[in-house]
Amino acid sequence: MSLATVPLSCALAAFMTFAGAPKLAGHPKTRDMARPLRVPAALLRLVGLAEVAAAIGLLVGLFETWVGVAAAVSLVVLMLGGTASHLRVKDDFTATAPALASAAAAAGVLLLHLAGD
Repeated sequence: MSLATVPLSCALAAFMTFAGAPKLAGHPKTRDMARPLRVPAALLRLVGLAEVAAAIGLLVGLFETWVGVAAAVSLVVLMLGGTASHLRVKDDFTATAPALASAAAAAGVLLLHLAGD
């Protein structure tokens, strides 16, 4: 396993947990933040579930590479969808950057796993 795989996977897993858990719990602040994106509350909870599940997958992926690959691919797709949602409503870069950076980090984890760890 690459030296970069562990810290990148752990940092991304922590970020996705802190981003996804409030969405999954239906915290009012996350609903307020998602309202301009026109994301229904039920879909927001599913996004939170996907983020938390991917975080778990990234950590399991440190021991089972295929799980890390699946989690990273899922996160790339999810975060590109989030980026598209922000762009659709013409959000500024500061609102769009976390999703875009998360997609890039997930792509990095994916490439590290595919490079043979």
